[in-house]
Amino acid sequence: MNKALFLDRDGTLIEHEPYLHKPEAVVLLPGTTEALSQAMSAGYLLFLFTNQSGVGRGYFKLEDVQRVNARLIEMLGLGPDVFTETCVAPEPPGAPSLYRKPSPRFIQEMITKYDLLPAHSWMVGDSPSDWAAGAGAGIRVAAVQSYPPEKAPPHGQATPPDPLFPSLLDFVRSKLPCGSSAP
Repeated sequence: MNKALFLDRDGTLIEHEPYLHKPEAVVLLPGTTEALSQAMSAGYLLFLFTNQSGVGRGYFKLEDVQRVNARLIEMLGLGPDVFTETCVAPEPPGAPSLYRKPSPRFIQEMITKYDLLPAHSWMVGDSPSDWAAGAGAGIRVAAVQSYPPEKAPPHGQATPPDPLFPSLLDFVRSKLPCGSSAP
């Protein structure tokens, strides 16, 4: 059986910019490449899981999201197959949806498809919908806040999982035994 990281994109891997749709605007967060490299070395499969309501709202097209994701992969420099699979949920809030976080459906499907161990898999993100998707799928949840608290998006009534990591790299260093096959 395998273990995995399900990763939110905006605010977790790259700087959060509302309705990002231009590849040239992608800015990797510090330590992202190192974190993903260490996770892969520790035997984790990586999955990109992102809500992109700008598509459903008509602000940009799914092809724009795919170009942004391609730029992210290029900037990471870890090869074209860094992510085992990617889920882009284009629906706006309130619209019927199968995959939009907090839905755990993508995670559940990947657990089955890749024979993942839920107890050794994580959803890592910066928002309540990320944490709820992971919890709903029965995997571990980690919260990152890679921006200053005054610029943090409001979490509403949701309390971030404890501890709140300042970056993906801090999470990886704390929770994933680097280069080993342990959980």
